[in-house]
Amino acid sequence: MESLFGNLEPLTHTPNKFADIILPVPIPRMFTYAIPREFLEQISIGSRVIVQFGKKKILTGIVGKVHANPPSAYEAKPIFDVLDEQPSVNPMQIQFWSWMADYYCCDLGEVMHAALPAGLRLSSESRIQLNPEFDPENSQYPIDPRENKILEALENAGEISYSDCEVILETKTILPIIKSLVAKEAILVFEKIQEKYTPKKVSRIRIQQKVLEEKGKLQEIFDSLGKSPKQESILLKYLQEVPVLNQPERNNRGIEKSKLLSEGDSPSSLKTLIKNGIFEAFEEIVSRIDSIEATRESVELSSEQKRALSEIKDHFEDKQTVLLQGITGSGKTEIYVKLIQEAIESGSQALLLLPEIALTTQIVSRLKQVFGDRMGVYHSKYSDNERVEVWNGVIQGRFPFVVGVRSSLFLPFDSLGLIIVDEEHEASYKQFDPAPRFQARDSAIMLSYFHQAKTILGSATPSFESYSNARNGKYGHVILDKRYKDAKLPDFHLSSLSEDKRKNLLKLDTTRLLREKIQQALDSNQQVLIFQNRRGYSPYIQCESCGWTGQCIQCDVSLTYHQFTSELRCHYCGYKEEVPTACPQCGSGDLKTMGMGTEQIEESLSLLFPEARIGRMDLDTTRSKHGYQRILDEFAHGHLDILVGTQMISKGLDFERVTVVGIWDGDRILNFPDFRSGERAFQQITQVAGRAGRGNAKGDVIIQSRKPDQHIYDQIIKGDFDEFYLQEMHDRKQFFYPPYVKLIKITARHQDYKTAEQGAIFLHNKMSQIDAKKILLGPEKALIGKIKNQYQFETLIKLDRSGAIQNHFKKELRRIIDQIKIDSPYKSVRYVIDVDPN
Repeated sequence: MESLFGNLEPLTHTPNKFADIILPVPIPRMFTYAIPREFLEQISIGSRVIVQFGKKKILTGIVGKVHANPPSAYEAKPIFDVLDEQPSVNPMQIQFWSWMADYYCCDLGEVMHAALPAGLRLSSESRIQLNPEFDPENSQYPIDPRENKILEALENAGEISYSDCEVILETKTILPIIKSLVAKEAILVFEKIQEKYTPKKVSRIRIQQKVLEEKGKLQEIFDSLGKSPKQESILLKYLQEVPVLNQPERNNRGIEKSKLLSEGDSPSSLKTLIKNGIFEAFEEIVSRIDSIEATRESVELSSEQKRALSEIKDHFEDKQTVLLQGITGSGKTEIYVKLIQEAIESGSQALLLLPEIALTTQIVSRLKQVFGDRMGVYHSKYSDNERVEVWNGVIQGRFPFVVGVRSSLFLPFDSLGLIIVDEEHEASYKQFDPAPRFQARDSAIMLSYFHQAKTILGSATPSFESYSNARNGKYGHVILDKRYKDAKLPDFHLSSLSEDKRKNLLKLDTTRLLREKIQQALDSNQQVLIFQNRRGYSPYIQCESCGWTGQCIQCDVSLTYHQFTSELRCHYCGYKEEVPTACPQCGSGDLKTMGMGTEQIEESLSLLFPEARIGRMDLDTTRSKHGYQRILDEFAHGHLDILVGTQMISKGLDFERVTVVGIWDGDRILNFPDFRSGERAFQQITQVAGRAGRGNAKGDVIIQSRKPDQHIYDQIIKGDFDEFYLQEMHDRKQFFYPPYVKLIKITARHQDYKTAEQGAIFLHNKMSQIDAKKILLGPEKALIGKIKNQYQFETLIKLDRSGAIQNHFKKELRRIIDQIKIDSPYKSVRYVIDVDPN
């Protein structure tokens, strides 16, 4: 659909019909627009509409409410167009968006912007055309040569874009020229609005129906093609592929043009057949989502899995949420499959949330075999058009079951019966930037509440919040403590980096034990996973002479060295520069890489094990749409012996031949300045260790550490989650941390250091006056004090868990910040509110 808007004229409207529109802008309310008479029958809650916002902006909005109350503060502008025959959003979604905006202290428009796939939003492009009243011969203004080039192009093309002007004039500086032409009344500037989503079309060919209906006509055509063997070949192939001679009206659906010409047949010959009225060409809209048939039933559950499934259903009798705590390899996925099948068969929809796109790659192929075309997949590696087709597929009922990452919570479900949050402890479920900064696990539970659905939280190492709710009876709690088919848990080994260095046994940062275990696996034709939660070649480069390190010019962080691209790169803002050949500070050539990222580990292992085939899975190697799948397929088919990766390899991957898992630097996971560092270390090490020994052979897990005597390592090796949990909870209760309190972090950002600091102090003083049971910490300079040239100061609020207190505090906080933006010395400071920060 395409619309042109030049001078926007008000349309005729019925004065007593108005719609409140949700707009994708960071403003905390809806705006009221008048409904023109011609759209009265089309407008409904959830419809996408085109409206003018401000003097020039044209936006896609969503109808949130229809009523008869005109706005008192301004005159309602008319809605310009309605984009949907059927609403793209349902009332349940709008209710969910409103809750999310309130709970996470953001604007409804920000939630809408995150929720709608980009393909459902309009794109707007400024274009120019000749002014019909402009007469170059009698113009009182002189036209210079560059302006004349633009006018000549417009005479030929009718209208052109700004980018076309840049090409015509071979310069990026075109705005002064366009402004001059507007001032001389030579051109008109207008906005061209069009939907981003375009359906996929394929060219098809079919025999004209009259050829089939006229008796003897086909034989006559064959006789006439005796001297045209290429045309005859195309006609024969068509009749072989398409059974038109049997029920021609039903079977003459045609064939894809590319398939008809796939064996080298001549396109010009086909063109002649079309010209002579034998064939006709047409276009057909097809889905971008591959069609896959279900090829297997779900597997037979073990007695342990059947017991767990029965317990889950019992808990669902009186509880909305159940925590399924199953050790790695216990077969949680097959229990999910049974529950999803039952939900679909009952006429409900089901959603399976996964924390990482990498995890969806392997589990999707397994689930497709069971659910086939009834299953949709939704994540950011899909194109804008593909995501729109999944969105529409949910509305149309094509996909009663969806697998996706956190953004799939926003899909237009209208009858959800089951949500499963797999690996519910994962930090990836938290959205950091931009708003809404939501926690997908908690939001999934709320979405279930709106739909009166059930929720499964699955994990081998639950988050403390979920585990606490299970222990106090708020959630049901089901435990699976045996691996599927009685596979053995791996053996853990602590390997001291310090001890091996003292004995001169350390080689390229690998201990003797890790090298021996890798070699044993390679000799036995088994596979190895190596985990290091740092990508790149090296965390930073340092000058041995003066201590210089490469620093980002926009952030307070060192630049990470990437050997493959030969550059220093900031992982926060994307700034990059070439690797210096000498120290920029002292001129010394003695530059040394410090620390090891996945890229350097890959290189080190290739030197230690030259016969091994080594791959790497991190953000750098999986940027392409099918990057994850390609690497996983290579590993699954045995084309790789060792796979080095970041946290992507720690979740849900199931490879029977993996017998050795190496954790390159256990201390790095532990020594992070965060109250959750111990919890995260326990979870991450346990999860990555669970990739070992999932087949017949028992696995080994080697943890390299400089301090292997730390108590947490003993708890991980024993798998004693309860002991670890109780110890950590004692500390959290004493120092007021979740789950005993609610946390809100507020970050003040400004390009001036002093303004950011003073703005943070100003807000802190205002918040201290809010009547609520709370503790305010800060403001302090953030751990990373500057990102993208913005200085950052953080305040942490520890808030009583009472819902009434939380609601009151958040309401007052929003009021204070809104007031600061309107009238204070710090209205230029940006305040970022993060509820339940990770």
